[in-house]
Amino acid sequence: MRNSIFVVSGLLPIITLITAYGSPTLKAESLPTSSVTNMPANQTQSAMTAAKSFLTTFDAQRRASVQFPFTPLKHGTLARFRRSAPNQPVQPVTDAKAASPTARGPGMGPPGGFIGEQYGTAVWSNFPVSDVPRPGIRMGQLTATQREAALHLLATLLSAKGYQKVLDIMGSDQALADGGTPFASGKAAYTIAIFGQPSETAPWMVQFGGHHLGLNIVIDGAHGVMTPTLTGAQPALYQAGGKIVHVLAGENDKAFTFLDSLNEKQRQQAILSYKVEDLVQGPGHDGETIVPEGLKGSFLTTAQKDMLMGVVSEWAGIINDTYAAPRLKEIRDDLDETWFAWSGPTTHEPGRNGSSYYRIQGPRLLIEFSPQGVGDDPTMHVHTVYRDPTNSYGSRFTLP
Repeated sequence: MRNSIFVVSGLLPIITLITAYGSPTLKAESLPTSSVTNMPANQTQSAMTAAKSFLTTFDAQRRASVQFPFTPLKHGTLARFRRSAPNQPVQPVTDAKAASPTARGPGMGPPGGFIGEQYGTAVWSNFPVSDVPRPGIRMGQLTATQREAALHLLATLLSAKGYQKVLDIMGSDQALADGGTPFASGKAAYTIAIFGQPSETAPWMVQFGGHHLGLNIVIDGAHGVMTPTLTGAQPALYQAGGKIVHVLAGENDKAFTFLDSLNEKQRQQAILSYKVEDLVQGPGHDGETIVPEGLKGSFLTTAQKDMLMGVVSEWAGIINDTYAAPRLKEIRDDLDETWFAWSGPTTHEPGRNGSSYYRIQGPRLLIEFSPQGVGDDPTMHVHTVYRDPTNSYGSRFTLP
């Protein structure tokens, strides 16, 4: 049985998370210690072993629902989905069909359809899985052993901090589900898939996500790449285990601290004269180019550059430290050519997110933090995207 408790503190609704699946509850402590310690020195071998261990929990017939071919491509492409009638499953549609007035109506999706980004047979989105289907198998369809193996794989691919961030995002989505939604949400709806054959030499990919998470992790030999990635939260504050969980707190608080460090001239350059209300390069916009705006990194002090790298690390540091270290170095090397742009209020209430958009854009980096008006309170609903325009889905390594 699922239960939810709403606690009012001022104007803030905090949702208490009681259950996860209706079967064994997914908690951080449910992951064996071996998942995050005692790994082989070769991180690629460790990831490969964890992926193969997960796949061996399936028989041949069911494995076809979780493992798919991996074909290296330069970019992802736009994917549209729409219902043919209310309460019907969504189907892929062409641009023309999605825009057709006859295809619109209550419950059938927004103008233009539900948007996702497709890479081969992989798909991710900031829409719920009931609106943009992800290939793979849902966590709620796994046995306890398979679920543990899936979490072990994630913990192996991610840093300890990144893994906890994923659990917090999933917990937020579960809180939303327990509060009641008309779409698929909750931990059971999160979907995992493996593309290609886990290997120490050939490229392969793990995709994991749900409504507010889209991890695309490509492993190719010694290289580990996690661009593009979507993180988000709704609600950004919820209660679990007697504690308030603040999802994406680092992304919010570090950005405001960095903004506060700017002098008047720097702030004039950084703060845009117009309002940005959504992701500019969200799902379906891979390969597009944005003209840089805001404050250029060459005008930052050394201390300010360190602060900006702290913000960046909230995304680049999600992946395992072995793969994160070279990524963070290349971003730091580009800081003089990296731009920071801000739109919205310059203050926020302590302990919760602000309602401001910001963007960090460099030669090999794009980060967007975008509070969402859907749900009435943008401080409680945020989408973010993390890209490398030179290395979408590891193409710098996987393509000749």
